[in-house]
Amino acid sequence: MLRAALAALALVAAPASAEELLIRHAKVVDIAGGRIIPDQAVAISGDTISAVGPDRAVARRFRASRQIDARGKFVMPGLWDMHVHFGGGPGLIAENADLLPLYVAYGVTAVRDAAADISPSVLQWRGEVASGQRLGPRIFTSGPKLEGYKPLWKGTIEVGTPAEVNAALDRLQAMRVDFVKITDNTLKPDIFLYAVKEAKRRGLKTSAHTPFALTIVEAADAGLSSIEHIDYLIKAGSPREAAIGADFVAGKLTYGQASDAFVESFDPAYARRVYRQLARRGIAVTPTLNMGRILAYLDREDHRGDPALAYIDPGLRKTYDWRVERAAKATPAEVAARHKEYELSARVLPMLVAAGIPILAGTDAGYLNSFNYPGQGIHDELQRYVEAGLTPQQALTSATITGPAFLGHSARYGAVKPGKAADILILDANPLRDIAATRQVRGVVLTGKFLDRAALDALLAAAKAKAGR
Repeated sequence: MLRAALAALALVAAPASAEELLIRHAKVVDIAGGRIIPDQAVAISGDTISAVGPDRAVARRFRASRQIDARGKFVMPGLWDMHVHFGGGPGLIAENADLLPLYVAYGVTAVRDAAADISPSVLQWRGEVASGQRLGPRIFTSGPKLEGYKPLWKGTIEVGTPAEVNAALDRLQAMRVDFVKITDNTLKPDIFLYAVKEAKRRGLKTSAHTPFALTIVEAADAGLSSIEHIDYLIKAGSPREAAIGADFVAGKLTYGQASDAFVESFDPAYARRVYRQLARRGIAVTPTLNMGRILAYLDREDHRGDPALAYIDPGLRKTYDWRVERAAKATPAEVAARHKEYELSARVLPMLVAAGIPILAGTDAGYLNSFNYPGQGIHDELQRYVEAGLTPQQALTSATITGPAFLGHSARYGAVKPGKAADILILDANPLRDIAATRQVRGVVLTGKFLDRAALDALLAAAKAKAGR
């Protein structure tokens, strides 16, 4: 008793610690606990949160060169977009770099680059952001993805034998990539499985589009870490998954026909059983639900007047044409099938959560993906989750907690707590009550540096000016 009393007295009597930033009278959003903690102070030293607690107690212990009055505001961890793309070729490197401050302006403090064709630049930006030389979200990247010979996508590492997979993984590890991206455009199923198993053996996370020739459970059994895009989970929910895949491989079905067959044969009861199997195997899913919705309804929604277009440079805007032109050629039956697939995707999402599968909030924003805007897109994605039946807490978890956990950085990210990274949003409204509150960003703390609303608006103005040129 006496020892505890003396310790408490020493704490009160100790001189105040000097911090760079002190956020006062904030309502801290405890996302994991689903609660709001009122009248809190957050002390920040360098790029780390040094203290969080009742305002009066923390303010007595810490002084700071800058104080922010967050009375009536809500403080939460920064948002993570777990599926973005930087690409479009060497001519668009500068335009892709212009996106980095745009992410920050919308409260995105980390992104996972899921491969494209300008990986050397992305790897350079990753280092520059980490060292403070460039303003942008923290970047986690796969580098160039693995594909088969003569794929549709540019900037890939083409592999067709185990030896080529080994050499590719050696190359990626030399780049110090954060995970490995594998896609199914021309990659043989046996090589896909070998790549997943070998990457796991080396301690590397894998993210993939899975071949139609394999079931999703087979990919998970090989050790796949995450599946990109929720339509693959529709495939997993079909009792005819293997048979439809075999017909596709045999040339009896086109890609579109196979996709439609998965939708038509989807069985909710069967799907729930498979989703529980996938959850037990520890696989995560990045739904990119909003991208699916945008493409599904291009027939009825005109995006030419979207305000966010003003922030996208003209070269990147031009890459949107490919998907728009493809969608415009669809027959009425194909348009109806797009709608049906999206509506089923929205019903599948809460089934995944109920099964215990971790959801990684990701947008697919970047080049090619029409009207899915970097920065703004993560807010649209979270809105789709809530529309599909998730609670705001579940949606927020997907954008703040599961991403760091997937990449092995939970110790540093995912909460407003001492020892965590000082990547913080200050919001005008309560996001646990209304997910749209994430759009009401009053300020961003990025690696301990505070950007108020005026500074964020200046980032948007600069993006608009560059895009206008």
